[in-house]
Amino acid sequence: MRRLERKAPYLMTLAAAGALVVSACSSGGGGGGGGDGKSEGPGEDKTVSANYSVGTAADAAGPAPEVPGAKKGGTVTVLQRDAFNHLDPGQIYFVDVLTNQMLYNRSLTSYKIDDKGRVKVVGDLATDSGTSSDGGKTWKFTLKEGLKFEDGSPITSKDIRWGIERLYASFETDGPLYIPQWLSGDGNDFRKALPDGPYGGKHLPPSVLDTPDDKTIVFHFRAPHADTPYATAMPNVGAVKAEKDGQRKYDNAPFSSGPYKVGSYKVGKSLTLVRNEHWDPKTDPIRHQYADRFEVSFGHQLADSTRRFLADQGGDRTALSYSNAVAPEMTEKVLGQKDTKARRLLEIQPYVDYISFNTTRLKDVKVRKALAYAMPNGQILQQNGGASAGVIATNYLSPAMDGYQPTDPYGKKAKPAGDPEKARALLKEAGKEGQEIVFAYANTDVQQKVSVVVTQALERAGFKVQKKEIDANTWRTSISEVGNKFDIYRTSWGADWPVSSTVVPPLFDGRQIADGSQNYGHLDDPKVNAEIDRILKITEVKRAGAEWQKLADRILTDDVPGVPTFYNRQFSLWGSGLGGVKYHPVYGSVDPTGVYVK
Repeated sequence: MRRLERKAPYLMTLAAAGALVVSACSSGGGGGGGGDGKSEGPGEDKTVSANYSVGTAADAAGPAPEVPGAKKGGTVTVLQRDAFNHLDPGQIYFVDVLTNQMLYNRSLTSYKIDDKGRVKVVGDLATDSGTSSDGGKTWKFTLKEGLKFEDGSPITSKDIRWGIERLYASFETDGPLYIPQWLSGDGNDFRKALPDGPYGGKHLPPSVLDTPDDKTIVFHFRAPHADTPYATAMPNVGAVKAEKDGQRKYDNAPFSSGPYKVGSYKVGKSLTLVRNEHWDPKTDPIRHQYADRFEVSFGHQLADSTRRFLADQGGDRTALSYSNAVAPEMTEKVLGQKDTKARRLLEIQPYVDYISFNTTRLKDVKVRKALAYAMPNGQILQQNGGASAGVIATNYLSPAMDGYQPTDPYGKKAKPAGDPEKARALLKEAGKEGQEIVFAYANTDVQQKVSVVVTQALERAGFKVQKKEIDANTWRTSISEVGNKFDIYRTSWGADWPVSSTVVPPLFDGRQIADGSQNYGHLDDPKVNAEIDRILKITEVKRAGAEWQKLADRILTDDVPGVPTFYNRQFSLWGSGLGGVKYHPVYGSVDPTGVYVK
């Protein structure tokens, strides 16, 4: 789930009833894996676009439907492996922080998930999912009555404008940039329209972003965007109070518009969220405020959190994790312990795992192809948990994406352990036998094991491998630096909403290359950039879907900025003292918005 640059409209068709008429992708299900043994698999894939729709004004009305049996009070403990890289909604783009921000941050629109895992885009701060005119170039949103910040002050359209204009500042690099790019320019060119953000006293002109009164905000895009209700559901399209905006320091103290607010935050160690007494449930169709507080702590490896959930003792009875999966080596134990059946989920996620190749360092495409052939997809998946963790990937796009074809140019289905002979031949042909590869990986228990099988596979193929272990708490920042000193590293990606235009451009458009961007392989091929522009002009979704698949395959075979390894599943467990735990198919994580202490 990340960003993209759009030079021309990628126009999706909206049916009269508001349904998104595409057949694309993202993630799964709604509640708990079934089965008692090895045959257990994920439920129906809820990430396909047929499961998505755009809601009405009635769908945007609060309060959210009550969770059966829910009670008020108590503390929810959250065990996370990695420290959060951001709390600032403008910088949020990873699954754990996406999940966490739902508790304290509201956006113009958001996702309403029913008990069957069906997804509706509805008004969150807005009264509905927006009204378009001018052929889809102009979008108007009206704010609800009764919206307040954590200090009781009203949320107005000026706060929304501030929240959007601060994305133009140079330090806001890690979050999605759909809205500012659609308003002001491609790639990072949009920043020229407001180089200092709103901090110098300047604002975007009303012809670009208008706030004619306290309740109304109007976007004037450079091109039509029928998918605007999805873009305004990103966490950075919300309200920021100017007087509370500490710019870079906002990362440690975001000002709440949701049911919880930051009580205390020890960077890298813990986060406490407490009730926001000024949040009005009548304005919110999505969130509840059952628990008194959420206590989040970091540094819990998968084995640690799994053991605690299995033991189900003391405070761990009321514990969950947003994103920690069951430890791979404990999968069978979890499946065999019958009392876990009602408190686990096994769901299809919107993410694809990759090993990215740094094309600025690995300039010879034959070397990159050799790496692709050598990569042991099956062994990587096994170290992550095998069938409960995912399915071997054969190309860049998720099988749920519209236009997907099961192409397999590197023969991963036939040779899941890699093809060292083919890799060796390519290295010899390139005159690069014994090529040294700097392999960076996070110092987590799983990735340490993955590093072993990857190193062995590359050495069998004739590479020399220098392993570089990186602190998991700084991992995401390290690999997204353009000047990083690594050759290969693990990355992952999921569609922001179920169309391939939210996958191919952010990952492979050379004009997106910047610190914090998601073009992790630093690919800058003018032919690819031009083809992205061409496909973005296609307004018929089915036809565009097929073209995205063709381009993705061409990038994989001709440019090779990385190799896909597996399509993700989430296998999670939580304590028996919690209720209301369900799956969030858009983010691919546990949904905390209805969780209560029994």
